Amino acid sequence: MMKGDIDKKLQQKNIKPTAMRELVYGVLDKNRKALSLYEIEQQFDNVDRSTIFRTLKTFQDNLLIHSVDDGSGAVKYALCDDDCTCSLDDLHYHFLCTKCGQTHCLKNIPIPAVDLPEGFNFENANFVIKGTCPNCQG
Repeated sequence: MMKGDIDKKLQQKNIKPTAMRELVYGVLDKNRKALSLYEIEQQFDNVDRSTIFRTLKTFQDNLLIHSVDDGSGAVKYALCDDDCTCSLDDLHYHFLCTKCGQTHCLKNIPIPAVDLPEGFNFENANFVIKGTCPNCQG
């Protein structure tokens, strides 16, 4: 994705483009899978981890990315669709490959509806399928 396109995506979410924000967005866009802070950090030379974390927090606060707790021990981050509001309607499954550790968003599998008992309020949910990805099979 070109710098101008990245800047446009950031501005659509009311995020001021900076060099670091452009770089982090570029890494997430290029990989098209959920990445941990460590995996993102490995893409750069001499970048402070806290700077990357603050960038991810800004992206998450502005609904540009969502976080995934896939049970691997590290929170991972993936780009949201353009129309995502991070609401119940945007929930989707994630697939964690038990061989390579990569996590992928599976957006075309319907999430079953859950009616919570009275007095219970929904905040968040994680739907993780574990198995072997196509690259690790064979």
